[in-house]
Amino acid sequence: MLGVFLLSVLAPAGLGLPTPAEPLLSSSQCVEHDCFAIFPGPVTFFAAKQACERLRGHLMTVRSSVAADVISLLLSDDESVGPRIWIGLVLHQGCVDPEQLGPLRGFQWVTGDNRTSYSRWARLDRVGAPLCGQLCVTVTAVAASAPGEPVWEEQQCNQEADGFLCEFPFAASCRPVAVDPSAAVAVHVPSTYSTPFGAHGRDFQALPVGTSAVVEKLGLELMCMVPPGAIEARWGREAPGAWDCNVENGGCEHACNRSAVTPSCLCPGDAVLQADERSCAAPTVQSCNHLCEHFCVNNSEVPGSYVCMCETGYQLAADQHRCEDVDDCMMVPNLCPQRCVNTKGGFECQCYPGYELVDGECVELLDPCFAANCEYQCQPVSQTEYRCICAEGFAPNPQDTHRCQMFCNETACPADCDPNTPDSCQCPEGYILDVGFMCTDIDECDNEYCPYECRNLPGSYECICGPNSDLAVSVGTDCDATRVPSIDDKEDGSGELPISPTPDSTSSSPTAGPVHSGVLIGISIASLSLVVALLALLCHLRKKQGAAPAELQYKCGSPAKEVVLQHVRTDRTLQKL
Repeated sequence: MLGVFLLSVLAPAGLGLPTPAEPLLSSSQCVEHDCFAIFPGPVTFFAAKQACERLRGHLMTVRSSVAADVISLLLSDDESVGPRIWIGLVLHQGCVDPEQLGPLRGFQWVTGDNRTSYSRWARLDRVGAPLCGQLCVTVTAVAASAPGEPVWEEQQCNQEADGFLCEFPFAASCRPVAVDPSAAVAVHVPSTYSTPFGAHGRDFQALPVGTSAVVEKLGLELMCMVPPGAIEARWGREAPGAWDCNVENGGCEHACNRSAVTPSCLCPGDAVLQADERSCAAPTVQSCNHLCEHFCVNNSEVPGSYVCMCETGYQLAADQHRCEDVDDCMMVPNLCPQRCVNTKGGFECQCYPGYELVDGECVELLDPCFAANCEYQCQPVSQTEYRCICAEGFAPNPQDTHRCQMFCNETACPADCDPNTPDSCQCPEGYILDVGFMCTDIDECDNEYCPYECRNLPGSYECICGPNSDLAVSVGTDCDATRVPSIDDKEDGSGELPISPTPDSTSSSPTAGPVHSGVLIGISIASLSLVVALLALLCHLRKKQGAAPAELQYKCGSPAKEVVLQHVRTDRTLQKL
């Protein structure tokens, strides 16, 4: 049934190729988007493969029974071709077991794959006998098992066969040129076709893209092409306009005007004729945006009319083309809770000083000192930050900036005295209460706190350590790295007394003997130390009388320094006298 169908729709056609050096095309057939042609030999497999590729095709692949039927038709209608014809099936170098490699027995198509739903090998008795390449395949219609059905047979590729079959795939195809059967000259308008792969003739049922057709009686030449934007191919020509309306409807996509002296194409009411004067398309609406300042909208009901529109925040001016800003702040009710500032195409809400815009509302700002815990006073720095300040003579504590401590950066500052109890006064760290309710800096350098150079500072001192000390070329309150401060050092305030080195535990105890002059000197020093201790006790008792137990401790120098201060006070009294 399929063979009868193909025989009715496919007809042999073709003349020889114009170049004598190339094999002559004997016959050809086209089915939808594929064309097939026979070229007579003698020729080897590789020469046949190159000839097909020069024509932009390849040796024929027989993947289905339809392709096998095409071969049968070509061979039956062409007696000039011998029995063996090359097809595009090859076995490369090596040996294979034909029973384990599927229907193609290890062969491959020249397209590089082995897909197929059809195979028809001439010899079926190769069980256990390997095939060794390089081998190629010929096809012939002579077969005892199935007369007329092409069979495959392995051949040496360098042998010459009687011809070869080429296959030419195309993206689209046209049907033969159609002539209106009602026209009086219909039977007298034959067409001659020329395909891209060299086939010529009149009797084709499908023509690939690139095929030219000549309508001899009318002197009309057409080309099978795919118009821009189209999917299917159709007959056309480079020259614009319609041709004879009886041939392919004059090339018109919609209708061909037969009544006019010169044929012309017509389009439906909702379409316009394109540049080729044969195709129809919906009319393109010409943009009118150049006429309006912002936007332009065409009126489809009235051709050529339009309406201008403006962006949000603008309105059409009196000329209905320009756009002018709308003062949003003049709207009632007001769009903002307090202040409104108009901008181009919009507006901006602002708040009065002391307020902040939160979610479209003006909220009064909280005083940053509202939750502060300053000991003396709080001073706002910004809307969200603050700092603690102290009274005169006091400064924030570096460890706790919310609290205050007495501060003096001079040699003498007024003491902080309770107005209800004048004798109850306080001095900063490193100062001592002096006459006239003044706090006098303690000069720690007078007590030789530093073994090298000493520098007195308001409320403190610095030791500049010498090159022979443990902390050479450094500045601090001690030059002995191993020295451990004692409790008395902490009570002395800004100055630290050096601790006498501990006697060597290995030294021997002095032996009894006559009293030496050195012993007398030691007794004198001990007596002087006792006097100094008594003076220190008197100083301590005097301070206790000048300050309540709950108040801060005055800074008290060492007993030796207190003796110096007593001499200073005596000198000042004598000067007043």
